[in-house]
Amino acid sequence: MAHSVRSTFKRSVTLAATFALLAAPLQAVAQTPVPAAPGQNANPPAAGSPGAMLPAPPTPSPTINPPPAPGPIAGAGPGSIADLAEGLLDAVVNISTSQSVKDQGAGPQPQIQEGSPFQEFFEDFFDGQGGQNGNQKVSSLGSGFVIDPSGYVVTNNHVIEGADDIEVIFPNGSKLKARLVGTDTKTDLSVLKVEPKAPLKAVRFGDSRRMRIGDWVMAIGNPFGLGGSVTLGIISARGRNINAGPYDNFIQTDAAINKGNSGGPLFNMRGEVIGINTAIISPSGGSIGIGFAVPTELAENVVHQLTEFGETRRGWLGVRIQPVTDDVAASLGLDKARGALVSGVVNGGPIKNGEIKAGDVILTFDGQSVNEMRDLPRIVAESPVSKEVDVVILRDGKQQTVKVTLGRLEDSADPEEEDDQPALPEGQGENKTPDNNAPGDQKGELSQDPAAAFGMTLAVLDEDRRKSFSIVESVEGVLITAVAPNSPAAQKGLKVGEVVVEVAQDFVESPADVVKRISVLKSEGRRNAHVMISDPSGNLRFVALPLE
Repeated sequence: MAHSVRSTFKRSVTLAATFALLAAPLQAVAQTPVPAAPGQNANPPAAGSPGAMLPAPPTPSPTINPPPAPGPIAGAGPGSIADLAEGLLDAVVNISTSQSVKDQGAGPQPQIQEGSPFQEFFEDFFDGQGGQNGNQKVSSLGSGFVIDPSGYVVTNNHVIEGADDIEVIFPNGSKLKARLVGTDTKTDLSVLKVEPKAPLKAVRFGDSRRMRIGDWVMAIGNPFGLGGSVTLGIISARGRNINAGPYDNFIQTDAAINKGNSGGPLFNMRGEVIGINTAIISPSGGSIGIGFAVPTELAENVVHQLTEFGETRRGWLGVRIQPVTDDVAASLGLDKARGALVSGVVNGGPIKNGEIKAGDVILTFDGQSVNEMRDLPRIVAESPVSKEVDVVILRDGKQQTVKVTLGRLEDSADPEEEDDQPALPEGQGENKTPDNNAPGDQKGELSQDPAAAFGMTLAVLDEDRRKSFSIVESVEGVLITAVAPNSPAAQKGLKVGEVVVEVAQDFVESPADVVKRISVLKSEGRRNAHVMISDPSGNLRFVALPLE
């Protein structure tokens, strides 16, 4: 009997152990005790009692780790600009203008048969519209920003141009009448003045020269009349020329700029104004991420002059220039196309003693490199009037430095440097007459025979031909009487009636002079001939004609 009890006890222990192994994972999953069935003894028999099973070993409760607290996500974009924007919003204003325009009426009145039931209706409508002979008020909105607590406000010229009434609307809703202090159409900038009862919140200019492509910028303005709108973007490009004026040097940004943003500030992340939002490229009229701002490196000096004098006072060099093309660079011995090629000097300008001559290439001006032609007008304009500056030029294949005292460019005059094909005023003769190597008393001995070069037929410019082609008296040289199609001369745009003035900076009086200079250049191994051309009115330009 004892043996039977012991065998039964061993089997019970084995079954209990097996049950414990199976029950452990179930308990871990359920984590809740299973209630005893009705009528079942909730207290199991003692382990020592016959037929009792050993209890299952206790199972440790699983550890549940709570999710980590949310934190900043690395690389998700720039930090919040809320604090920066909050400190600048009060300095950005809306510009509201109104202008009276002549009422043109509703157009021609249709002819209505006398006695028609519609006659009275049409007469009332058209006579009521066109018979007022009055003006209509046209309003527009733009943006601006305060640069001085005393009430000076900067905006675009096109925002207030032609306005009869200008009103500045502040973020708190207050309005002040503004008067125009000064405007500059060449950079599209204007300065207004309001008379506040208390000092205004103002912003300061930063240095746009320090900004790099990819830097973050923030625009604040009044797009579509929604004042105080803040947008964020980067500088997409610098030095953009969009043909808006002679001094184009725009910052391009993808910060959203829309209609109404004109005249508003473009800030860097230090809260400094580094541009004035001016233009957008948009086929739809809304932002597509291509906006342009006048950089403060150009605008700051203009704003200070408008504030102080009510007008701009720009430096003036008094020369006419054209681009240096690859062919022209090769003909002059330049390592690459750079600088501004002088095609003429204005009489009565700052150049009085031949410091700069036609044919010179201006490489640097007052220590600043002239990388391309359009750089020179801007650099000169930013220079003070009456300042003596050093100008590095290339003449006869050699660099030299000359000193020039700048004059003042009058606002009513167009800057001569901006012309692609500049004009030399009538009467300018020092760059067209022969030097010592071509005495005037030998003119009668020159060969009268025509000659051909570069696909053009050349002839002496006598009085009959001068009258026939209406060439002004100040122009001297060799006349072009024919140009062969698809010839080198035709490809460079030379035309019948134009005059060859110089070849390789040597004055020419006869077709034989031209042929001789070309032969010399070929013998020297030159690849191009640097030729000065004049049109019948005296406008000069340079072309590089291939010798190969």
